[in-house]
Amino acid sequence: MYSIFRKARGIEANIEKFLKNIETAVDLFELGLKEYFSGKMDRFEERCSAIRELESDSDSLRFDIKFTLYSDLLIPDSRGDVLGLIETLDNVIDIAEKVYLQFSIEQPIIYDWLVEDFRALTEVSVKTVHMLIPSIRAFFNEPRAVADRVGQVHFWEHEADDAELRIKRKVFASEEIEQFSRKMHLRYFAEKISSVADMAEAVAERLEVYAIKREL
Repeated sequence: MYSIFRKARGIEANIEKFLKNIETAVDLFELGLKEYFSGKMDRFEERCSAIRELESDSDSLRFDIKFTLYSDLLIPDSRGDVLGLIETLDNVIDIAEKVYLQFSIEQPIIYDWLVEDFRALTEVSVKTVHMLIPSIRAFFNEPRAVADRVGQVHFWEHEADDAELRIKRKVFASEEIEQFSRKMHLRYFAEKISSVADMAEAVAERLEVYAIKREL
């Protein structure tokens, strides 16, 4: 599948599993937060362990990929870029897990009139990650296609920024929320959800540079 690994097909399976772990983890992140916003705390907590298992499995895969790249002397001209890509990709699932745990521990109060805004923010943040994964696959197979696909990552990250801003404006303009500390708490969690999209965009920006290097 990945033309960059023509002489080592074994590593392809680990990279593909790694990418699928990220997709599954952010899907669970979205489903779980929506359950939190709906007050379905039992279901929300059940998904926490699943996300943590995926994060742990991804760490193991990252190590295996790194070991294989260096021990088998694969793609010496590109392996540093591949490793950098895998390392930053791992940050996406790390952040999703940490944000989820913060919701579990701190349990912020999401007012009914903010639920749809938080749902929208979660959706576009996860959408940013889902646009990133095809960009990664394009890097290995068709680097010239990376720029077009990364454009979608930037688009959805911008949507996440807008959704985050809408929440902040509503929160700080609200007279219903009397405690400033509660407003700050909501601001904090809006920023945390949006940080998933921010990290996806950071990976995309690095990916653009790597793709240009592969074409040279």
